[in-house]
Amino acid sequence: MVSPQAAAPYAQVKHFLKEQLARGRWSPGERMPSEAQLVGRFRVSRMTVNRALRELRDEGLVERVQGVGTFAAQPGRVASTLTIRDLHAEIASRGHRHHAEVHVARREVAPPALAAKLALEAGAPVFHTVIVHHENGVPLQCEDRYVSPVCAPDYLGVDFTRTTPTHYLLEVAPIWQANYTIEAAAASAEEARLLAIERGDPCLVVVRRTANRERPITIARLVHPGSRYAIEGAFAP
Repeated sequence: MVSPQAAAPYAQVKHFLKEQLARGRWSPGERMPSEAQLVGRFRVSRMTVNRALRELRDEGLVERVQGVGTFAAQPGRVASTLTIRDLHAEIASRGHRHHAEVHVARREVAPPALAAKLALEAGAPVFHTVIVHHENGVPLQCEDRYVSPVCAPDYLGVDFTRTTPTHYLLEVAPIWQANYTIEAAAASAEEARLLAIERGDPCLVVVRRTANRERPITIARLVHPGSRYAIEGAFAP
């Protein structure tokens, strides 16, 4: 085994930080030493420090915020992370054809509960879309989405038969954080109609909320027929 002293410079920095994290030197969410501090401590280049921090981030041990700093990650974050993928790209990666049908695309008045979730005033305008995504002509996902006009003022002007809301929002409103819930649910009458299944059929439902540094961006309820969709992921320590 190579000792930390004999390892490459970036590995020495990484080993030190990883060891200190394991010992609880920094609590989850606590700011860690800056790149400049690590450069001075280890007498290495900023590129070397950046590589060490990047690898720790990829392992889920730290979170990095551009222009702000590096923070100790929440325990278990790696195991519970879902990558936000564009459904079009996911379907295309299987060599299949994607197309979307837009059933609702309008400006609405946000009721109090929804307004609170999007950090809007009750009664403020909110954008609402309902889009059904198909794979090789078969309905795969019913996407019921609300979007803050503050974050994406031109949202309703986009042709969502040519691009997906996920792809568009990732471009115009970069995500700072996301959270989600996953549950099994029976299809409502409307969901069954849109997905060409029977009312009450089992569905996989993902509710996803995203935000930038200042405010929430969108809330999306993604309903998938249970017989047609599975969530895949991977974890490596």
